[in-house]
Amino acid sequence: MRIDFNAINEVTVPGMNGGAGQMSAKMHMGEHGKIIPCKIHPGGSIGVHKHETSDDINYVISGAGVAVCDGQEEPLAPGVCHVCPKGSEHAIRNSGDEDLCLLTVVVER
Repeated sequence: MRIDFNAINEVTVPGMNGGAGQMSAKMHMGEHGKIIPCKIHPGGSIGVHKHETSDDINYVISGAGVAVCDGQEEPLAPGVCHVCPKGSEHAIRNSGDEDLCLLTVVVER
């Protein structure tokens, strides 16, 4: 299957999951999960939330950030992958002065 993200409209989401600021994302949703190239803008964050039915995989393309998974802080930088397994809760914040660009894959299981 080919997914052309150039043909998917980008949406801006304020305060994702109770977080601060804004993020922008292009979302592909399918039966088994989601693929989401996204940007958490400077000062923004995705608030704490739990993954009851899925694993959440976040690969950092550019920028700097911090993930908190089950209370443990993890620094984020290009080339780093943060995985929040099913049953865990996490949050991600942009700690830099440029967009934190991620490729997020949500795998339902």
